[in-house]
Amino acid sequence: MVVPMPSLVSLRRLPLLLAVLMGGLLPGLAQAQHAVRADTLYTMTGDGPIVNGVVLIEGSTIAEVGPAADVDIPSDVTVHEATVATPGLIDPRGTVGVSGLENVPANQDQLDTSAPIQPHLRAIDAYNPREDLVRFVRQLGITTVHTGHAPGALVSGQTAAFSTTGGTVGEALRDSLTTVAFTLGPDAQARFETPGTRPKGVAMLRQALLDARAAMDDDGPTTDLGQATLQMVLRGEVPALVTAHRAHDIQAALRLQKEFGFDLILDGAAEAYLLADEIAAADVPVILHSTMTRPSGTTANAAFTTAGVLHEAGVPVAIQSGWEPYVPKTRVVLYEAAIAVANGLPRRAGLASITSAPAQILGLDNIGTLAPGQTADLALFDGDPLEYTTHVCTVLSEGTVVSDACK
Repeated sequence: MVVPMPSLVSLRRLPLLLAVLMGGLLPGLAQAQHAVRADTLYTMTGDGPIVNGVVLIEGSTIAEVGPAADVDIPSDVTVHEATVATPGLIDPRGTVGVSGLENVPANQDQLDTSAPIQPHLRAIDAYNPREDLVRFVRQLGITTVHTGHAPGALVSGQTAAFSTTGGTVGEALRDSLTTVAFTLGPDAQARFETPGTRPKGVAMLRQALLDARAAMDDDGPTTDLGQATLQMVLRGEVPALVTAHRAHDIQAALRLQKEFGFDLILDGAAEAYLLADEIAAADVPVILHSTMTRPSGTTANAAFTTAGVLHEAGVPVAIQSGWEPYVPKTRVVLYEAAIAVANGLPRRAGLASITSAPAQILGLDNIGTLAPGQTADLALFDGDPLEYTTHVCTVLSEGTVVSDACK
């Protein structure tokens, strides 16, 4: 085999050429298997969209991204055409796979009501990768769900991140402990004898955190699973995901964060538009309620414009599907982002709110953008992703086509 001299081959192309050559010599090495060619390619890396863009995929990762004129597609790969291609979508907060499609007790494991503080409950012990609800959202372009224990208890448990493909928990797992879920306000009071008021709830949380911090000074590791989990939060190893909708509950969350120094992610935050500057000053991201959430109870003052207001203030924003106890299925984050864009959130920020922003907020480093070395999760559309009449026609997860019917 004769290898062309560097003078005849662009130096930029040498790594790919060598990979192809080595792949022929060493069959165990990954070679390009798929290519995606899109009229408009949103990489979500910080650059603008690529017109007539190509993504070259080797195995489960992205090998190359760029304009079609700059990326050579090998003749033996499968090429997937699209009007628009984006990273695989991320649902940054929900209960998919922990709660199921049907409203039956057997698949509703998202909230244990035996005690108001249970940080040791693990999402990984409840997630069902074969649940029909997982398949449903996968067909709509969602390749990652951040799921687990729902709001509704002072500490309801842990959350985790999963791919929407894989037949076992191990195959689907992306992060076994992503956050610990807290709730402030009336939503944490309805199912328990205590707390009965906001100050009692905050006092109970403060006491639990103080006890966990005091136990950190003891010799040897603690055998109390709940305290061990809270200690991880206090050490900054795992963020606290605090559901707080009313402005005064959001302020209570910010006070607790300042007092104990943990990493805070605000969840829900229906009245965050009243505190946008304060949230920005605290450098706290928000995983906002689903844009079309029903305005009742603690979300009575929810607004379509909140995502845009927070973005304008410089607050990192992701948009979630959430969980509503009277219909424990799921919303679709693509539609929720579209409504936010129609009400003041810039288009690119809308796409970021369900791709790159949740990946960054949740510390999921290998997804959410299209760049060499990233996991090959992609959603391919037959039109503008934020238009109601557009369909998701192909979904790739880790370089494998997992849906190819327009939905």
